[in-house]
Amino acid sequence: MTTPQTTTQPDQLERNKAVVRRFVDEIFVAGRKDAVDELVADGFVGHSWPSNGDAKAALKAAIDRVGAGLSDPRFEIEDLVAEGDLVAARLTASATQTGEFMGLPPSGKRYTIEEIHLFRVRDGRVVEHWHQFDQLGLMRQLGAMPQRG
Repeated sequence: MTTPQTTTQPDQLERNKAVVRRFVDEIFVAGRKDAVDELVADGFVGHSWPSNGDAKAALKAAIDRVGAGLSDPRFEIEDLVAEGDLVAARLTASATQTGEFMGLPPSGKRYTIEEIHLFRVRDGRVVEHWHQFDQLGLMRQLGAMPQRG
């Protein structure tokens, strides 16, 4: 038995990708906490950072933590793929560590890593988010681990 497939119109897929582009630009790059209220739905579920049950507040706290530790963040969208209510983004992320970050003291070093983000978008807002990144490469570039031999 097959399950019925819902179809998403191409214009809806483009609108979902536009929401993700804004999320990357306004939240990841600009660190705008007010954009969280604009782009993230009530009941949002973030699978990538610690939360006390209020995922929107946890995202705003993550913006503060990252902003205190990193300067000049850049996120280049390499690929953006949408299907149904999901949008996958492959990014190249870079920043300079100018404050404490991920438990590391300020290094002044710049890093560049690859990241994959998966967003679920409904009614023009992000309702769910997952994130995978090259943590080993990040730690090596910030001097927390030795470079490869």
